[in-house]
Amino acid sequence: MTPTHSNADSPVAHNVGHWIDGQVIPVADIKTSPVFNPATGDIAACVSLATSEDVDRAVESAVRAFPAWSLTPPIRRARVLFKFLELLNRHRDELAAAITREHGKVTSDAQGEVTRGIEIVEFACGIPQLLKGDFTDQVSTGIDNWTLRQPLGVVAGVTPFNFPVMVPMWMFPVAIAAGNTFILKPSPLDPTPSIMLAQLLKEAGLPDGVFNVVQGDKAAVDALLEHPDVMALSFVGSTPVAHKIYIEGARQGKRVQALGGAKNHMVVMPDADMEQAADALIGAAFGSAGERCMALSVAVMVGDAAERILPILTQKTRALKVRNGTDPEAEMGPIISSAARERIAGYIAQGQSEGAKLLVDGREFTHASAGAGCDSGFWLGGTLFDQVTPEMSIYKEEIFGPVLGCLRVATLNEAVDLINAHEYGNGVCCYTRDGGTAREFARRIEVGMVGINVPLPVPMAWHGFGGWKKSLFGDIHIYGEEGVRFYTKQKSIMQRWPAGKRTGAEFSMPTAV
Repeated sequence: MTPTHSNADSPVAHNVGHWIDGQVIPVADIKTSPVFNPATGDIAACVSLATSEDVDRAVESAVRAFPAWSLTPPIRRARVLFKFLELLNRHRDELAAAITREHGKVTSDAQGEVTRGIEIVEFACGIPQLLKGDFTDQVSTGIDNWTLRQPLGVVAGVTPFNFPVMVPMWMFPVAIAAGNTFILKPSPLDPTPSIMLAQLLKEAGLPDGVFNVVQGDKAAVDALLEHPDVMALSFVGSTPVAHKIYIEGARQGKRVQALGGAKNHMVVMPDADMEQAADALIGAAFGSAGERCMALSVAVMVGDAAERILPILTQKTRALKVRNGTDPEAEMGPIISSAARERIAGYIAQGQSEGAKLLVDGREFTHASAGAGCDSGFWLGGTLFDQVTPEMSIYKEEIFGPVLGCLRVATLNEAVDLINAHEYGNGVCCYTRDGGTAREFARRIEVGMVGINVPLPVPMAWHGFGGWKKSLFGDIHIYGEEGVRFYTKQKSIMQRWPAGKRTGAEFSMPTAV
């Protein structure tokens, strides 16, 4: 599989263009951006940044493809996805390698990302069953009523850098299975996987124009929001941007689901297995360098849990294997960009100035530890704070990096009240051996996704993903049956065939009387 358009005259490894009407649109010199390998700091690619004219061209292609695709029987759409599924499994290593090269996450994590994306495709292959409507015979005298779900038309997805394969596949498999045509606007920081997915879809037999990719930045997003032929938009990113997209999408009359930021807590009860809880915190806080909307960034220690778990956490944080993601032993890779690294380092300094106790300082990480050729990479080690309070910025704000803050409370009630008071409500978990505690916590907590002794409670493909409060703008969660509802509209049909003599005009609503 050739992932991108190559250019022999280019000084970079490869160029990444748009994918419109079933083919790569080569990189133009008008508006481009470098793509870095965050482990080495080298430029790995050059990506096009779409103009409004590029977006118009993609939308026109999707509009042309929609009538035939929407009339394609669901079982035939599913057969294309089955072939796509086969190709994904065949090329999973290449996709994972592209993720590691441009995002930096370790290979095992990249492989896991591809797998979770594949699971959405497996779910979408059941679209003939998922699109079944309801039927009621004789709802009124001589009248039958049934419902069906029909596609919206051209829909779009704007996705973040941290999951360049999985998050797009939260969206487009369900959307196109339901009969829509789709435009993906991926992050310009790691754009190559988007073109690889497009090529696999074409190889699977997806008609040209059903799936398009426009690379780009805010200008491309604005053009999608403003285009009258884009009927719906899905977004995953920061809360400020999600809020703006939701407001603007609503103003433009579009259906919008906008998933925002998070500040995920883990409650450690005194009866928890402290070694197990520490492992959970280390993996969920520092996996993918903390660049996950489901990353654990706050540990809430109840009672004497803090004194028992903090020595374990400190030792494990210091022992974290931060290396080039291609190293099989690596547990955490680099930060996505130099700017992100500086922003995270700024939060660490701010935490110190606000009075939090810095137990492990990730800024002390040296490039030499990352491996050969990594001297110019965007590196930061795991960072651990104790004595964090709710007033501190490192508690209130999403850092989106490998920084774990620890708070202390006396009771479960205090822990629940603390979490419920936070403006974010994406994910949360509780480690305990007591069933009553687990049940009370799960029922009372005001968070969309809850784990009991599960540090990353990311629902499987058939359940849907979504947070509460400022972590989600919109009424419908992403993927699963929620995704089917988002990408379709219900139509209710009442039918009666004349029989017997005419009864004359009817001036009342049909009833079952």
